[in-house]
Amino acid sequence: MTPVLWIVVTVLVYAAARVAYDRTRLAVLNPAIVSIAVVMIVLVATHTPYAQYDRGGQVIAFWLGPAVVALGVPLAQQLERVRRNLSAISLALVAGSITGIAVAVVVAKLLGAPPAIVRSLAPRSATTPIAIAITARLGGIPALSAVVSIASGALGGFVGVGLLRLTGIRSRLATGLALGAAAHGLGTARAADEGAVESGAAGLAMGAMGVLTALLAPIVVALVS
Repeated sequence: MTPVLWIVVTVLVYAAARVAYDRTRLAVLNPAIVSIAVVMIVLVATHTPYAQYDRGGQVIAFWLGPAVVALGVPLAQQLERVRRNLSAISLALVAGSITGIAVAVVVAKLLGAPPAIVRSLAPRSATTPIAIAITARLGGIPALSAVVSIASGALGGFVGVGLLRLTGIRSRLATGLALGAAAHGLGTARAADEGAVESGAAGLAMGAMGVLTALLAPIVVALVS
């Protein structure tokens, strides 16, 4: 299959997943998660190497940069709300970053994981490209960090909103911050379905968590080790 055909397949799969989600609003039909799963199944069924698919995938991946920049639009629309709650937001994100790193590292350490695995799990709360870069600097396994980061995002995007509602959290700002901080890209995509406030807060949290994780992960890993 040619790269152009793979682009068409990917776009059609996402469009179908989007329609299914919009009609049912079921969290299990999250368009990003469903699209990833379906494309993986198609690749396996057609015995297509990922490298071949990626020749078309790179064209789609190019738009990731503009998409991330576009997250600044809902954030700008919520700037006044962010300013009013800046102290609480800052404290929450720092605490969330430290907790996310420490829990992953400490649990892995207690379970007897090798040092390379421990270092690879440290940046699980950062979006995938940042997690890979952090792990490379820590001397971990970048491929493992990528898988863990994607899995964390998928899980958070799937159960995040329901879990927050179950615990009594109704604040739109808190919901967005939690999704962006814990589930980065996929969590931010899920937050966009909830509304403009959640989308802006999630975009802010995702960016801030990337910076905080890059700064704090080496310190926490060193302390635990």
